[in-house]
Amino acid sequence: MYYYKFKNKYLFSRSDNYKYEKINNIPADCNELYFLTDLGKNSKKTFAVNHPSDLYLKEESINMLKLTGVEYNLPEQIKELIEKRKIKAVNTNYYDYESCFYMEEFRKRKVNIFALGDVGSTLLIGLKVLGRDTVESIGIYDRNPEKIKRWEYEMNQVAFPFEDSLPYVEGISKEELFNCDIFVFCASKGVPPVGKEDVDVRMVQLKENSEIIKEYASWAADRSFKGIFAVVSDPVDQLCSVVLKESRGGLAPEQIKGYGLGVMHARALYYSKKYEKFSMYQYEGRAFGPHGKDLIIANSITDYNDEHSKELTKFAVEANLKVRETGYKPYIAPALSSGAISIVNTIKGEYHYSSNYLAGVYMGAKNRNLPSGLDIEKIKMPASLFERIKNTYEKLKK
Repeated sequence: MYYYKFKNKYLFSRSDNYKYEKINNIPADCNELYFLTDLGKNSKKTFAVNHPSDLYLKEESINMLKLTGVEYNLPEQIKELIEKRKIKAVNTNYYDYESCFYMEEFRKRKVNIFALGDVGSTLLIGLKVLGRDTVESIGIYDRNPEKIKRWEYEMNQVAFPFEDSLPYVEGISKEELFNCDIFVFCASKGVPPVGKEDVDVRMVQLKENSEIIKEYASWAADRSFKGIFAVVSDPVDQLCSVVLKESRGGLAPEQIKGYGLGVMHARALYYSKKYEKFSMYQYEGRAFGPHGKDLIIANSITDYNDEHSKELTKFAVEANLKVRETGYKPYIAPALSSGAISIVNTIKGEYHYSSNYLAGVYMGAKNRNLPSGLDIEKIKMPASLFERIKNTYEKLKK
C-alpha cells in the first residue's frame, strides 16, 4: 500500500500513481480514509468499502454482490476501518474526484417532490408522518397549482397532539425543485387503465416517462445538483439510466437511486406469511433486480431453494395484477414501501431496497447510504441464485 496526505485528509492506494505528499503510515488515531482507485467510467465515482475485496477490484461488476472466501493480507488498521465503514473508495478516473474527499454526517434532509398524482400524494403522506426525525421540510410541486394548494393545506393540518415535530410542507415553484437534498420524481404519463392487464404496465410507461424525466435530469446537471435524484416513477431502473445519460456527466452515477424494489420485497413478505413453505423469507430472504418481471426473490440466503424462490418471485411480480382485479390501480403499497419508507431509511443510513448503479446498469439490492458512500450488501451466494442475478443484469444491460 502507498499512503498519502492531502490537506487534512489521509489517502491510500495500491498503486504509486499519485503526486500527493507521501507518508510512511496512517496515524493511529485516523478515523476516516480515502482509497484511490481507477475503475474507469463504467463505475461509480465513490462507494463505501465494505469488504477487503473492494480494494482489489480492476473494474466494477455484479461480482461485488458476492462474498468470496479469499483471504486478504491487510494492515489491522485498514481492516478495522473497513469493518466500521470508514473507508471511502474514490474513482480517480473522474476529473473532479478530489471534491469527494469528505464524509458528510447524518442530518435531517430537505425533500422536494415533483408531481402529486396518486403515487406522489401517497408518498407525501408517508414522508410527512414518518419524517419526524429525518426530514427537515418537504417542498411540493405539480403542474396543477390547485393540487399544490390542496396538499399544502391538508399536510400542514396533520399533527400529533401537544407537539409540532412533523416536517413542514411547502408549495414551491418549478425553479425551486432542486433547492433540496433529495429530489423525488413521481411524474407519470401513459399508465394503462384498469382492465388493460394484457400488457407490461411498467414498460408501457417507459417512453412517455423518459420524455418527462429527461428535462429534469438535464436541469439537475445544469444546476450542479449535489443531492439524490430519486426515481419513483415506472420503470424505475430504466429511468435511472435515462437520468444518468441525460445529465451528461453532471450527476455522479451514485446520486441517482431508483425506488421500486421495496414494494417487491413487501409483496414477497406478504405471500411468505400466507404460505408456510415461504415462511423463512421474512428472516433469511432477499430481493434483487428491477421492479418488474425480471425481479429475483431468494426465499433464503442460508438455505436457498430455487424452486420455492421462483414461485415466490412469481407471486410478487403478479401481486399488482391482483389489485387491478379489484378495479383499482396498485399505487398505495409502492408509494409507501418503495417510496416513503425507503427514502426515510436512506436518510437514516439504514438498510433498504433500492436500485443503484452497478457496472453500467441500475440494479436493485439491499443497501444503505453512509457518510463513506453507498454500501451495497455482499452475501455468500449459491451459484443458482447468482445465475438468476446475472441473467437479469444482462437483460437490463441490453
